Amino acid sequence: MSLQDSFIYLKYKNYDDILKVILYSSQSMLAAVPLIYHVNHNNQNIIFIQTGAIGGITIHYIFISEKPTKKFIELKRLTGDFAFVEKIGSDSMSLYIPILELEKTTLRFPQ
Repeated sequence: MSLQDSFIYLKYKNYDDILKVILYSSQSMLAAVPLIYHVNHNNQNIIFIQTGAIGGITIHYIFISEKPTKKFIELKRLTGDFAFVEKIGSDSMSLYIPILELEKTTLRFPQ
C-alpha cells in the first residue's frame, strides 16, 4: 500500500463548505488552522486543504473556475462569512488564511 492510498479525498461543492472545516479545526482543542492551497492540476484550478496526520490524511478540495486573485481569505469566526482580501487585516474576530500557490503536486484528485 502506497502513501497515496492512505489519503481520503472529500470533494465539496463550494468555498462555504470547505471553510466550515477550517472553522471547526480552529475551534478544536489543538486550534490548528489548515492552510489553503491552490494548484492548476491537469488544466483544472483546485483549492484544497489537508487535515489529519500520518496514517489518516484527509484532502478536502473543490474545483474552481478561475485562479484566486487575492492572497488571503478573511473568515469571520462567528458567522462563517468570508471575503477574499489582499492582506491580513485587523479584525480580531476573523481568521486570515493565506492562499498558497503550488507549482505542482503529486496528489491525484478524483473527479
